[in-house]
Amino acid sequence: MGKKEIIMESALELFAEQGFEATSVQQITERAGISKGAFYLSFKSKDELIMALIDHFMMKFVTDIDHVVNNSNRKEELLNSFFHTAFNSFQKHSDFAKIFIKEQAHTFNEELILKVRHYDKLIDEITLSMIEKLYGESAKQTKYDLIYCIKGFMQIYSHLFLFFNIPLDLNLLSRSLAEKTNLLAKQSTIPFITEELYEMFKEPMNKEITAEQIIEFMDQKIEEIEEPIEKESLLLLKQHILEPSLSLAIVKGLIANIQNHPDCKWIAYLLRNYDHF
Repeated sequence: MGKKEIIMESALELFAEQGFEATSVQQITERAGISKGAFYLSFKSKDELIMALIDHFMMKFVTDIDHVVNNSNRKEELLNSFFHTAFNSFQKHSDFAKIFIKEQAHTFNEELILKVRHYDKLIDEITLSMIEKLYGESAKQTKYDLIYCIKGFMQIYSHLFLFFNIPLDLNLLSRSLAEKTNLLAKQSTIPFITEELYEMFKEPMNKEITAEQIIEFMDQKIEEIEEPIEKESLLLLKQHILEPSLSLAIVKGLIANIQNHPDCKWIAYLLRNYDHF
């Protein structure tokens, strides 16, 4: 485990015990067994550490559900797989999810709000893609409303098992919510969220990912990972961003090489949504 990971794990334990505000950098370094200097080589501040934890959790969540939506070959199983993956991710990262839900209500930090909104919009786009894949033209008028219905299901039910210790049968929960979503998609006719309203919500967050940001992520992973195929694929993709020379088929193949690596899923997601490819 690297130094950053040790710091993040120690901080997570302390945040769970006493919250963001009550936890000091000194306490984190003592728990991690490192010096303050070593902490500040990894993170400029406690706030930056909190942002890194949010990124760590949300990147995994977004890439997990994106992978399901883009790789499911059976429409009849897609909704069930989507909900199963979403709640499984909440379950795996339940410690951080609990802390974040409790703390964000009274941590009114503009950077935090913008980061949460950024990931929220990514989830909206993935959910919309799934709805269009499943229902096509039949949900043309209600698809934007359905996004918020699906997100509402995830939020309400995640609170139940995070804070009330309700036994979680993932298979039953996923099937139940898939059935409810299908009923709404096929029976509802009066949407509240229109396309115009959805675009208005989305407008402030239409910030395009830059080549520099993607390359920064790539450089970090090129240095960290050891697997030769993934490392070589990242190097070739980075070179293509700097000096485009590869065909679309080759680019897609290289992205496929990295998309199942646990440390490269986020980069694969960014590349698939990069407008200049």
